[in-house]
Amino acid sequence: MSAWLTRNVKLLSGVSLAQDAASELLYPLMPIVLTSMLGAPASVVGIIEGVAEGAAALLKYLSGRLSDRFGRKPAIVAGYGLAWIGKLLIAMAMAWPLVLVGRVVDRVGKGMRGAPRDALLVVDVDRQHLGRVFGFHRTADNLGAVFGPALGLGVLALAHGNLRTALWIAVIPAALSVALTLFVGEDRAAAAARTVAPTSTSQALPPRVRSLAALLAFIALVNFPDSLLLLHLHEIGYSATAILLIYMLFNFAKTLIAFPAGSLADHLPKSRVYAIGLFCFAVGYLGLGLLPPGPWVVLAFFVYGGFVGITDGVGKAWISSLAPPEIRGHAQGLLQGLSGGAVLLAGVWAGLAWSLGRGFGHTPLLISGLTTAAAALLLFAFGRRWDN
Repeated sequence: MSAWLTRNVKLLSGVSLAQDAASELLYPLMPIVLTSMLGAPASVVGIIEGVAEGAAALLKYLSGRLSDRFGRKPAIVAGYGLAWIGKLLIAMAMAWPLVLVGRVVDRVGKGMRGAPRDALLVVDVDRQHLGRVFGFHRTADNLGAVFGPALGLGVLALAHGNLRTALWIAVIPAALSVALTLFVGEDRAAAAARTVAPTSTSQALPPRVRSLAALLAFIALVNFPDSLLLLHLHEIGYSATAILLIYMLFNFAKTLIAFPAGSLADHLPKSRVYAIGLFCFAVGYLGLGLLPPGPWVVLAFFVYGGFVGITDGVGKAWISSLAPPEIRGHAQGLLQGLSGGAVLLAGVWAGLAWSLGRGFGHTPLLISGLTTAAAALLLFAFGRRWDN
């Protein structure tokens, strides 16, 4: 077995695969459920996702920091449990405010589990293999994101397009992910350190960790929730089935690139690999903002999937490589908390600007695409100060 493919890596990858199958079955249907089934305006879609991500952002930071001191597994089990409850609430919803509650509960669960899970992923893994570990985990996670929409397509076909049935089916793999968390191992070395020196995990993060987390969060201010991208597709004429197919292709792109990008980041400067991901973002957003419905829009969404597949795992590996092992939960929490807060702001401003100009989100798509293209160039040129 490869030295980096530990029991926790395999288990947590399976947990994420099951949870993402549930989330990504539900997620591409949310804009249609909210606007067509529950009568919410388009601005509510962005606000719901922004508020949900904002609630998760605070939990990401607190959970990461507290898990370094009190243990990481309990936060993981509770986080996936809350995600399951959130999906139950959404399946039950007869009005959009309950969807808001369900999304917040779901995202709070995500906030609780993300940083401690990412800290447990790298237990007993050498520093030179961090990119591979996060790349492998993101590949499994993204496979779930491919299976989810595929399952949704099957359910919609069998249920004659009944969206409510699809929402209930999403609850099943979410429950499986909770069950798998019970077999995840705690970090024994970190637990021993907490017993011997309980204050050791409260040490300050290195300046480079804090400045890198702030930089990546600043870039995320133009990365609004994907639900708005799916709403854009719906508004320019794509059906629910077509959106599921496009979203499945998007997730397939993430799956293809995640592990190669992680492996590449073990050998090349992580700043430059991350910048490549930002270029994918720029191409995807500009394509969606400028192109009429057709094959090129689908291709733009596929390229955008490369952004998520590259930057998610590489960003986490990058921050982990700069943080001491005993405070990696804190480091991951800071990165994910700040980035989640940035997505909250992005969801709000993009939702409010949705109808400007040509409408259908063209204006925020162009603003975000051009801004990220500039950020990619700057990071490629000057990002080496945060590399090892």
